[in-house]
Amino acid sequence: MDINLQELIKPCVALSKKAGLKALEFYKSNMDLGIETKSDATPVTNADMAAHNVIVEGLKKLTPDIPILSEEAANIPYEERRQWNFYWLIDPVDGTKEFINQTEEFTVNIALIENGRSVLGVIYAPVLKDCYFAYKNNGAFKQHSDQIPVKISSRKLDPDNLCAMVSRRHSVRQAVTFLDKIPSHTKIPKGSSLKSCIIAEGLADAYPCFGKTSEWDMGAAQCIIEEAGGMMVDLKFQPIVFNQKESLLNPPLLVVGDKDYNWGQYFV
Repeated sequence: MDINLQELIKPCVALSKKAGLKALEFYKSNMDLGIETKSDATPVTNADMAAHNVIVEGLKKLTPDIPILSEEAANIPYEERRQWNFYWLIDPVDGTKEFINQTEEFTVNIALIENGRSVLGVIYAPVLKDCYFAYKNNGAFKQHSDQIPVKISSRKLDPDNLCAMVSRRHSVRQAVTFLDKIPSHTKIPKGSSLKSCIIAEGLADAYPCFGKTSEWDMGAAQCIIEEAGGMMVDLKFQPIVFNQKESLLNPPLLVVGDKDYNWGQYFV
């Protein structure tokens, strides 16, 4: 399959914003969220489904031959998924709990996966009007509202000015241990994929994501962080790969801005 990433990025950015606007209809009004609890104990709302429908409809028109895996339509057998060389991996509302609690920290995530790796990623924060996007070998960008996109890059680690992103809602013992070992640092709590985006734009250094996450949580972020100069790796410092097993759960992983720094010393 011949895929032109450059031709796909602009419509994907537009689609993420369209889905974000649909989610905002629920966020800013008294519309019924219809909150339900899924089998994995995570919440789903009418906003998730509305954004899902917008993205799926748009992607089917844009690339009718590329399959779609969404958090809200994930019940696809691995025997079918394993045949995919390319597929769309989407999280219509990443940070549903943040959405419900109106913290502003939820995002729309769209990724294109090729042979297990993210080659295009878009993350849009509708309330903040910040859109992060990247595709393979073209760098990473941030666009605020309708302004001209600005190229972003992760930063080299300064041990005297280290900043770690942490989950606003989860505290995992393994992550606490890691944070106890690294040099003195400040912590920034955030929800959703914004943690990886903040590292990609050079405002923080590390995010130990050792709790339970699914592949759609990290797909778009992988391309953005890598194109910005950082990395997303497992605890053996191997790149995260997607759709390589029946389970859609990620292993414990680490997102860092400075891929040349010896992060491994904190896992001894």
